[in-house]
Amino acid sequence: MSTSASSPALTRREQILREAARLFAERGFHGVGVDEIGAAVGISGPGLYRHFAGKDAMLAELLVGISGRLLDGGRRRVRERRASAAELLDSLIEGHIDFALDDRHLITLHDRELDRLRDSDRKLVRQLQRQYVELWVDVVREIYPGLAEAQARAAVHAVFGLLNSTPHLGRPGALPGRAATAALLHRLARGALAAADGSAAL
Repeated sequence: MSTSASSPALTRREQILREAARLFAERGFHGVGVDEIGAAVGISGPGLYRHFAGKDAMLAELLVGISGRLLDGGRRRVRERRASAAELLDSLIEGHIDFALDDRHLITLHDRELDRLRDSDRKLVRQLQRQYVELWVDVVREIYPGLAEAQARAAVHAVFGLLNSTPHLGRPGALPGRAATAALLHRLARGALAAADGSAAL
């Protein structure tokens, strides 16, 4: 979802989803019509129905999709682990930062529109998110074995809140550059987890 909508690397379906996420985040789910989403990708509104049953289907695919991609990415990093738990944690943080910086619209969309999903889709999002959290909890507790499970889980949720604050950091041009912002978020995440353990070292 982080590739430009005009890029040939994106399928038409992916372009539609990207523009739908942007418009939903900017103007709200009910503030955007199918025709406007179609115009953003250069097709008629009715043409969208060849790809999606409607706006509800787009919203579900966006929110279920990003939850699944985060979990799959985290599992891949764990599966491909070649180094210490601390380095694995750094890798997990980097992956989440990539999402937080490149898919800011989806963070806004999740915060505002999750309750609009039908029950089955909302439950699936929550299930995927719980599995993603537990993946992090296992790694955090390997680094900080004195941290109780409930404390580790609370700390991971707090770090997600910190990293997912990117929609509130101002327009991308107002940030101190992607690399600098990513480095700052990474230091803050590691510091928060160390503080949860009562450790001064990162």
